[in-house]
Amino acid sequence: MKKILFNMTAVALALTAVAAQAQERIRVGFMSPITGPQAANGIDNRDGAQLAIKELNAKGLKVGGKPVVFELDIHDDVADPKQGVQVAQTLADKQVKFVLGPYNSGVTVPAARVLNESDVVVLTVASNPKVTELGYNNLFRIGASDNQLGAKMATYAAQDLKVKTVAVIDDRTAYGQGVAKEFTEQAKRLGLKVVANEFTTDKATDFSAILTNVRASKAEAVFFGGYSPQGGPMLRQMRSLGLTVPLLGGDGICSSETASLAQVSGDLNTFCTQGGSMLDKSDKGQKFVERYRAEYKRDPLTYAAAFYDGMYLLAGAIEATQSLDAKKIVQAIAAGKYAGVTGEFAYDPKHDLKSSAVTVYTFKGKDVVPLKSL
Repeated sequence: MKKILFNMTAVALALTAVAAQAQERIRVGFMSPITGPQAANGIDNRDGAQLAIKELNAKGLKVGGKPVVFELDIHDDVADPKQGVQVAQTLADKQVKFVLGPYNSGVTVPAARVLNESDVVVLTVASNPKVTELGYNNLFRIGASDNQLGAKMATYAAQDLKVKTVAVIDDRTAYGQGVAKEFTEQAKRLGLKVVANEFTTDKATDFSAILTNVRASKAEAVFFGGYSPQGGPMLRQMRSLGLTVPLLGGDGICSSETASLAQVSGDLNTFCTQGGSMLDKSDKGQKFVERYRAEYKRDPLTYAAAFYDGMYLLAGAIEATQSLDAKKIVQAIAAGKYAGVTGEFAYDPKHDLKSSAVTVYTFKGKDVVPLKSL
């Protein structure tokens, strides 16, 4: 009996080994800051992609009749352009064919060159318009651009908040400058007066000097082009200086981390824009949030849903073409349509989304709450 059991176990192990060998493992590179000040956003991105991969692997996709499994090759770019280039080169050297990320525009611009030279398909949420103006055929934006995020925030400020004067601050990153530029241009088109222009850095912690200037300008709102690690402390310092006017921003501050770092009791009076329609208004969006909560025991932040959609977009192109060839995947994505959690993915010639809904959010406590889709 022991001999029979031993033989059965050996057979089972052999079959398992054969099955594993029969599977095609598809590595998908991942680039985001998963340590450092922006780690919360990077981890959110990673977990959105991981959730999609878990679901896709459970479905048992096949390419050329052979089962495939996806695995995420995770790399931390620390939101630093130099580190991003090193990560991109590492992925290229490993002959990874597909990359989700980077998250930051300042990282994406130099890293995309390296990935493009190695014919890697890149799906990024980086929002600076320059990203798709690089002309890299293998790169697609899977979120809204600064043109949409900054402009829609200005529209909301003028039409809904009824402000007449604004101060603009940016953190001198590619993202921060891009979204601030688009906000400023649209604000002026709508008749808003920009009464102060200030800048800081994405490493700063003390904003007292520029906020003193903003207070003197008597601006009715402050727009900040930057990220939560600066946005939260800036909000706290605004309030301590008696600046009670609304703080406005793009998706970089659209995170519960902003509220946590602000340490402000009561109404934050803060508004931000994020690409995509309101998740709680669609069946797909609600189901995504429920699955994310069940998997990670927390709510998704800014771009988990976009990275989730990006992974499904890629998998759909692979399944449709029955190929892992970059040129075929690019053609399928460029010519196709995919109805995702965050909206429809259909591309213009620059590989920007033809249409991207933008939602305005506010804060209730530490929760980021949707107000209106524009």
